[in-house]
Amino acid sequence: MTRTPTTPSGIDTAGLAADLLAAYRDRRPIAPLVLRHPEMTPQEAYAVQLAQVRAWTDAGRTVRGHKVGLTSAVMQRQMGVTQPDYGHLMDDMFHMENTPVPADRYISPRVEPEIAFVLGRSLEGPCVTVPDAISAIDYVLPSLEIIDSRIENWRITLADTIADNASSGGVVLGSTPVSLEQLTARGLSLRTLGCNLHVDGAIVGTGAGGAALGSPVNALAWLANTVGPLGITLEAGSVILPGSVTAAVPVRRGSTATATFAGIGSVTATFAG
Repeated sequence: MTRTPTTPSGIDTAGLAADLLAAYRDRRPIAPLVLRHPEMTPQEAYAVQLAQVRAWTDAGRTVRGHKVGLTSAVMQRQMGVTQPDYGHLMDDMFHMENTPVPADRYISPRVEPEIAFVLGRSLEGPCVTVPDAISAIDYVLPSLEIIDSRIENWRITLADTIADNASSGGVVLGSTPVSLEQLTARGLSLRTLGCNLHVDGAIVGTGAGGAALGSPVNALAWLANTVGPLGITLEAGSVILPGSVTAAVPVRRGSTATATFAGIGSVTATFAG
C-alpha cells in the first residue's frame, strides 16, 4: 500500500489503515484509534478509510456500492454518536441469501435490516436533490447488513467507525426487486414501510423506513452530496444501503436472522455453525 502522508495534526493515516487491515486479516480487534489520536477529525478518519479502500482495490477487489450508517436516532444512541457516516461495499462483502454466511469471517457481527437501493443511473453530488435521488433508483430490495467492528468491544467514537469503513462487514440481499412505482401502486411509501426483525425465531426489533433520516431517499441524497466533493460518484448499478430501520442485533455461529418488510418481502441470513 502506498504510504499516505500524515495529516496536518500529525496523524499517520497509512499507519492506522495498516493496523485496521491487520485486524481484518487476523480477526483480532484493536484498541480505539482515538485513544492514540483523541483529536482525530471525521475528515482524517475518512482518509484512513480511503487508504484501506485503495489497498483493497490494488489487491483486485472492486467497489460495488456504499452504505450510510448511523442514520437513525436509535443507532446513534446505541453507538454514542450524533451524525451519519458512510462506508464502501466491496464485491466480496455480498453473500447469497441461500448460502450460509461464514461466521468466522467476522469478529463481533451484528445485523441491521435495511431497504437497499439499486441505482439505475449515476448520482454525482453536490446539489443532489430528493427528486434527483428518487429518479436514480431502479428498484429496492430487502436487505440485511452485517456490521462488524475491528475496534475491540465496539468501543467506537464517530472517528473510529468512520476509519473502520463505517463498521462494514457484509450484506445479504433479497431476490425480488420492487420498483418505486410498484410501491406507490400498493399504497406504500419508503418512509412508512414497516419491518420486523427476527433472530433465531424471536422478534428482536421493529421499525420503519423513516428511521433513516426521515426517509431512505434522504439518506441517498445525503450520501451523494457527501461523497461528491471527494470525487466519488454513485455509479449506475451500485447497491446503496441507506441505514438501518432498527437497532443492530448481535448474531453468532448458528444464528438465523430474517427481516420482513411490508410490500417488498423478506430476506434471511444464516450464519454457518
